[in-house]
Parts: sequence; structure tokens; C-alpha cells
Amino acid sequence: MKESTMDTTEKSPDNREASQKKETRDTPDDKSKTNGKNEIKRSRTKKEIKEPQQSEVKELTPSQIVAELDKYIIGQDNAKKSVAIALRNRWRRKQITDSLREEIMPNNIILIGPTGVGKTEIARRLAKLTNAPFVKVEASKFTEVGYVGRDVESIIRELTDLGVTIVKSERAIEVQKKAEYMTEERILDIIIPPVKKRSEDSAAQPATLGFTASHTETDKEDNFKTREKFREKLNSGELDDRVIEVDVNADGMPMMQVMGPMGLDDLGVNLQDLFSSVMPKKSKKRKMTVKEARVALVQEEAQKLIDMDSVIKEAIERVQEYGIVFIDEIDKIAGPHSKSQGPDVSREGVQRDLLPIVEGSSVTTKYGMVRTDHILFIASGAFHVSKPSDLIPELQGRFPIRVELNSLTEEDFVKILTQPQNALLKQYEALLKAEDVVIEFTNDGILEVARIAAEVNEQVENIGARRLHTILSTLLEDILFNTPDKIKEKKFNVDKNMVQDKLKDIVKNRDLSRYIL
Repeated sequence: MKESTMDTTEKSPDNREASQKKETRDTPDDKSKTNGKNEIKRSRTKKEIKEPQQSEVKELTPSQIVAELDKYIIGQDNAKKSVAIALRNRWRRKQITDSLREEIMPNNIILIGPTGVGKTEIARRLAKLTNAPFVKVEASKFTEVGYVGRDVESIIRELTDLGVTIVKSERAIEVQKKAEYMTEERILDIIIPPVKKRSEDSAAQPATLGFTASHTETDKEDNFKTREKFREKLNSGELDDRVIEVDVNADGMPMMQVMGPMGLDDLGVNLQDLFSSVMPKKSKKRKMTVKEARVALVQEEAQKLIDMDSVIKEAIERVQEYGIVFIDEIDKIAGPHSKSQGPDVSREGVQRDLLPIVEGSSVTTKYGMVRTDHILFIASGAFHVSKPSDLIPELQGRFPIRVELNSLTEEDFVKILTQPQNALLKQYEALLKAEDVVIEFTNDGILEVARIAAEVNEQVENIGARRLHTILSTLLEDILFNTPDKIKEKKFNVDKNMVQDKLKDIVKNRDLSRYIL
């Protein structure tokens, strides 16, 4: 920068005047081009904002939903069909324009089946299939109102928080380009500070009257050229390792915890948001590389460009129309209707608290009131000890669709080991590939693993597909432990003989298998 400044000071007056004239000729065009680009950006931004946001929620046909679930879950066709129909009915309801739309309520589903057959996995995959707000909760974590713990209304608050996060991330993508441009300008302002305007008093002094304008215009031109050179270096990554000092927003107030029967989560109040509107945000100076500064500043600029009022409005609408709540382990709050003591005292109370939320009510959140009339609820439970009829009758009526999931057979285990995209055998092959070791499972070896898994499930305890995890970890324990320092082999074949040798003692000794498998 110093060299460029010295070069301009050594120019003759004629050159100064020529450069000044050139700048005066170029500046209006540049400004018009810049203004044109800004107008195009503004028009694009406005157009994007005006587009209906409901298209953001993926709408799949029932057959497409089942096809996606088949990639990860073996069998359980009835459960997949019921879930697919329930999801599609939400889109069908949105196409109805008259008042009948408000009268159509979702058909909540309860999945009944032993552990390890895919109930929770269906919920996990549903969350990835649709972009709708989806929350999975454990029924056993909630307590009746008045007892220490979380009440059931926190489910809706959590769902609303998730909805706001989803919409906010979508808006951040929309303003990403503009945020990157503003970040680029901020970094360039730090590296190449813009030319400061002379004060009116100094500009009016007679001694500098003849040279003020030319000096100012020349400085601006040199500053502009230098900024453009550094902009090219910035975009090419040449300045990524350069350390600069950046003003970033300081961390907000630490979260405070209220000791007592109700916490901040239940009150729906966030003290950080409460005080941020009263107290101004503080900024602090931090030294970081240009690469790190770009990441931090892009997020900061994106937050400034996002209209939180519209985000909250759309998020609440999306939660009310497309929200899905998966209540796992609902059998843990079911029990005989006789008077019970101890930890079971609030079980039936949790069921009573769930009733108004599942049926439809308004829940207070920090973003406003959220209606639960059209939120889809999917419950699941193994019901080993209790039965679905042990739930209070009112709650049973709120889940009209019951789907029983089948226990897994030996054939299902073979498919689980080989067919899904995240199959266990593929996972172990990828893990050992990191050590440059190739492991291959023969067909007879896979059949033997499936046979042993089915046999142990019958003899000890039926834990479904989770039995495959225990068997494979025991089978491959020596290879995983001794690779790569003690075993120099780069290829292993897992066949029927190897499976039998590793697992024969454990399968025969029933007492030992209780602890290991």
C-alpha cells in the first residue's frame, strides 16, 4: 500500500488531472452497474421470499415412502404402509379448500411389537424422509404435573424449537450469497481500510483548495484498485492463513437454572432472549485467520439478514400442519389400574396429561401459542409386561390405528445383514478398510450367523436385530483388536467354520450366553 501511495504522489499534475477525468468518466458507469446488480439481487431476494414455503416440505407418495423405508428396514410391511398413508393424508388434507379441512383430524398410530424389530428405526428414517418438524421422545422421561421432572407440554415446545431451527436454516441458505458478499467487504475493510473523507473545515482551507479534490479522487482510485487486487487474492485463498483482528458478537448471558419443580424449559422462558432485548449486544475483538473469520462473519451477517418474525410465523404454521411426534416406550407408562405405590405413582397421570395434547389443545411456547389439533402422533411400545389395554381407555381412543410388528426370523436376519444400505456387514467392512484390511463374508458364514442369532433369541431373550450386533462383535473381536500391529494379514474370509469355531462354546453354554450375548 505504501508503494502505491508513493507512486501516486510522484505523478505530475497533468497525470493527476487525467486520472481524475478518467475516474469521473468511469465512476457513473461503475455505480450504475453496481446499482443494477444490487437491484437484481434485491428483486431475486424479494421473489424468493414471496415463493410459497410449504413446498419446502417433501411430499412423497405412499409407495415412495415405503420404498425409502425398505432401503433400511427389513419386513414390517404393515407398519410401513400405515405410516406412509398417515403422512400422505396430511398432504391430501392441505388440498381441501373449504371448512371441511379443519375437521379432518390425523389418525394417530400405535406400533406394538417386541424390541429390536424396527419400531424406533421407522421413526428415525421418517425424520430424514420429510423436512417437517419431527421429534422423538421417551414416554418414561415425563412425569405428572406437580412432580419433579418434565411435563408433556415440553414435547410441543421442543417441536416448535425444532421448527424454528428448520425454517431459520432454510432462510440462511437463501441469504447465503449476500452474507458472503458482506463478509468479503468486512474483511477487505480490515485489510485495506477505506479512504476517510476529509472534514468540511479542512476541505475549506485556502491552502489545500486547489488540490483537495484531486488528492481525494486519486486516493479513492488507488484504494479501489488495491481492494480489487486483494479481493482476487481473498477469493483464490492466498490470504486464508493471514491473521486479522475481527469484531465479533460476544457470547450472551449464560443460561440460568431454576431449582424447583418447574424449570425454564417448562416455563417456556429463555432469560437470554428476555435480557437481549433490554441490554445491548456486546462485541469483542478476536484474532483469527481469514479462513476462520469468513466462517464466523458469514453466520453473523446471515443472522442480520434473516427476518425472525416471518421465520417464527412460518415455523408455527409448519409445526401445526406438518408436525410429527414419535412417543417411544409408551408401554412404560401403562400398568394395571389398581392403586400402585413408589415410582409408578405418576404413570396414569402422564397418560391423563397426554390426552389433551393428543386430542388437540393450545400450548404456550416462547414463540406464541401452538395448536396441536393436526399434529400427527405415533406411539410405540414392546408391551412385554403390560398390554395395550392397560392404557386408560381415553388414550386408547386417541390412537385408532394399531399395527403389530412381527418378530424377526432367520430369513429376516440374513436380509438385515446384507440388503440395507447401512447393513452391519458393510459397516464392519468399511471399518477394517480404514486399516487397509479386506474382510469378506461368505454366504454360508452369513447363514450361520443368522441361524445362531435366531437360536440365541429363542433360548435366552428375544432382542430382535440387536442380537446381530452382539454376535458380530464377539465373532470379529480378535481381528478388530489385533489389527494392524499383531496381525499382518490384509485379507480375511469369514465362513461357516470360522463362525462355528468362535461361537460354539457360547451357544452351547446357555448360562454363559446370558452374559456375553
